Amino acid sequence: MYDTLVVECSQKVATIWMNRPEVFNAFNEQLIDDLSAACLRLEQDPSVRVVVLAGRGRHFSAGADLNWMRRAALGSEADNQADALRFARMLRQLSGLSKPTIARIQGAALGGGTGLAAACDMAVASVDAVFAASEVKFGLIPAVISPYLLRAIGPRQALRYFQTAEHISAERALAIGLINEVTPVDGLDAGVAALITPLLAGAPLAQKAAKDLIEAVKGRPIDDQLVEETARRIARQRASAEGRDGVAAFLDKRPPAWLAD
Repeated sequence: MYDTLVVECSQKVATIWMNRPEVFNAFNEQLIDDLSAACLRLEQDPSVRVVVLAGRGRHFSAGADLNWMRRAALGSEADNQADALRFARMLRQLSGLSKPTIARIQGAALGGGTGLAAACDMAVASVDAVFAASEVKFGLIPAVISPYLLRAIGPRQALRYFQTAEHISAERALAIGLINEVTPVDGLDAGVAALITPLLAGAPLAQKAAKDLIEAVKGRPIDDQLVEETARRIARQRASAEGRDGVAAFLDKRPPAWLAD
């Protein structure tokens, strides 16, 4: 279905493989459009509970395709804005999926590749992974990926890495919050599976509500409005069919309905 992707679905897990290994999964217009289409399709597929984003070959994604960068350099400001908006909308789709998302990272995850990793809910990287917000090396800025990197690493770390464009090792990425787990090179799939297992045990609508909760609460003062809103959110979830069944299943010592599907 896609020119630049392979999507594999198995046991409620969809893996989106970026499939341009000859250029280290560098992204161009087609890869961006294919990722957008894949996100839309998987969002609408009720059989999919977890989405994994991965890259074929030695590297997760080396960032922007050189030919795409060359075309952008020759384009007008309006042309560049249209290109950037396409990428920005795709990242928002990925970040906004109602299902848990995991980035599976090996080798290079540079520039926009770092942005893809940060746009996912979780990220597991092998010890050989390398990240960078490398744009200033080319006279550019990491504008489109910045919301996701700031969410992951915070403004203090961003002030350093947005300006130095330093390479970030897997261990350093773990320390600053860019990724969640580091695995041996041959343990990457096992590391991803270790996250998938508890995700599949959780209630799907509650997981979506939990993602929405984070967006609603982050950065807000703990005042009367926030206290009331959090109370409304838990009350709504408790009163939902899923919430009622989950509590009843726990008390009755039986599996909840979502595990019986």
